[in-house]
Amino acid sequence: MSDALTRVLSGDPAERVLDRTLRAHRDLSRDGRQALKEAVFNVALWRRRLGFLLGLPDAPPSQLLFALLHGLVGVPAPAAAAWAGLPAPVPLRTEAPPTLAVRASLPDWLADHFSRELGAEAEDFCAHLNVPGPITLRVNPARISRDALAARLASEGVATRPGSWSPLALHVDGPRPNLYALPSLREGLFEVQDEGSQLLGLLVEARPGETVLDLCAGAGGKTLHLGAAMKDSGRLLAYDPDAERLDRLQQRASRAGLTRVQVLRTPPSAGLNADRVLADVPCSELGSLRRGPDLRFRLSPESLSQHAAVQRDILARAGDVVRPGGRVVYATCTVNRAENQDVVADFLRSRPDFRALTPGAGWLPDACLQDGFLFVTPHRHGTDGFFAAVLERSAEG
Repeated sequence: MSDALTRVLSGDPAERVLDRTLRAHRDLSRDGRQALKEAVFNVALWRRRLGFLLGLPDAPPSQLLFALLHGLVGVPAPAAAAWAGLPAPVPLRTEAPPTLAVRASLPDWLADHFSRELGAEAEDFCAHLNVPGPITLRVNPARISRDALAARLASEGVATRPGSWSPLALHVDGPRPNLYALPSLREGLFEVQDEGSQLLGLLVEARPGETVLDLCAGAGGKTLHLGAAMKDSGRLLAYDPDAERLDRLQQRASRAGLTRVQVLRTPPSAGLNADRVLADVPCSELGSLRRGPDLRFRLSPESLSQHAAVQRDILARAGDVVRPGGRVVYATCTVNRAENQDVVADFLRSRPDFRALTPGAGWLPDACLQDGFLFVTPHRHGTDGFFAAVLERSAEG
């Protein structure tokens, strides 16, 4: 365990380290494997808070594990020391952590950023980053209803409850199941997708028979969502610079029963005249930090600005390829004005033929809106953090 913790604390991705460690110790019991996972993930996550308890910012892994077990979990000191491999307990501070960064176990620059962005809500937001997000499924409405999927999953031993914001969302209740072993997944009845992410696809409001472009398709979760909304008709185009991810998209589309997905291996040209374009752009991903215990420590302050030029280029391309009267949805999974509102404002200044619409007018609850944009977060909505702007090109454009 000490070697795994050392590698994670040195910057190796926790998921990868844990996977290699478990494969190297296949003789571990189920309880042993779970204990190893909890130790690696929680020391990776809480390292700053644990260092404060110890009074040692660079404490060795064994002491960090002791501080986790005794200081945060409440295991009696002698037992915690034995489990951590220490000869005796070490003293821990008893005073409260003095700053948001230490309380939430964040780099100072990141805690400061959230304080600027969220003001009085920063404490609550950061606390929710330290709680694992739910496993959320998106029903494939081309094949099954949400209620029918819930019943089918129950028959496969998976309990669920409806989402609060997306009509396609089901949250998994209870222990994490092996979803990829379920016949219902192999039959294309659902995809794993955060509820906030589902809202992005819904904002496109794709319709049967239209030409719709997913400009940053990745492995295709939102592409599949758009295809289902289009009832597998019209033209559904998907572009991403990563060819391997596009290959996975094609496999997933086949599983979902979508036959009209066309993968683009080169960027679309201005003559496309798409009815709708989704631009879910690369970003700093601050809205999904709860999905990985060490993600926050593998970011740098440059993360806040390094994507802006690419984001502006992608949004400009989206504006070029959408037809007059058409719609662009610009989206990120971050909490950063420089990547969100500022990019949209620059675009609107340069393109007077576009105007911002109220996202989801008529169906999206006001609780999901802020300053005329979609803005959902873990502490307010139970979703990952997402931002989206809906932009319409004038009919005379």
